[in-house]
Amino acid sequence: MSQVLIINGAYRPEGVIAQALAQLGTTLVEAGVKVEWVELNGYPIEFCHNCRQCMQHPGRSPGHCILSDGMSDLVAQMERADAIVLASPTNFGSVTALFKRFMERLAVYGYWPWSAPGPQLRKLGLVPKPAVLLDACAAPGWIGRWLYRSQPQLAYAAKVVGAKPVARATLGGMAGQPQPTLTASAKKQVARAAQRLLQTLEPAT
Repeated sequence: MSQVLIINGAYRPEGVIAQALAQLGTTLVEAGVKVEWVELNGYPIEFCHNCRQCMQHPGRSPGHCILSDGMSDLVAQMERADAIVLASPTNFGSVTALFKRFMERLAVYGYWPWSAPGPQLRKLGLVPKPAVLLDACAAPGWIGRWLYRSQPQLAYAAKVVGAKPVARATLGGMAGQPQPTLTASAKKQVARAAQRLLQTLEPAT
């Protein structure tokens, strides 16, 4: 059975991103895929200390962080997942601070000895896992994809952990009401992303 890890960087438990992920997750489960969820809002991740201790040992496996929090468990989940879904609303032109904090802790996926001028990605050159990248914004979707940094940031996080996007969706026009709901167009985008992900996974057994 294929296993997909969904990482939600939204603040609102019933917001647009949560609704989109619920739809995507339901589609995957109904297709026989095992789904694990991580809600970064409330998840025990501390801020990166930028000490680079996790980056000193070579190898393909992620380094060991000096911080004792939930990140080691999250790294283990990413390592065993067959595919990853990364999601965040757009705040101030980029992913949320929750997702950015998570991104900074992905330093464990880099190898950067003190003598080297820059880091190397541990997963670079390996067959990548499929990923779905999902963001939402107040602007129309095409403007959000062109103007904001959310999609490039999600894409870089995917690259760092050894994943490659097979589907992307920017849900635009999501600030017209205090409690926005998914539009028909947004639901179609999510449905297409779910189907593209399913096409890349092995048939469920």
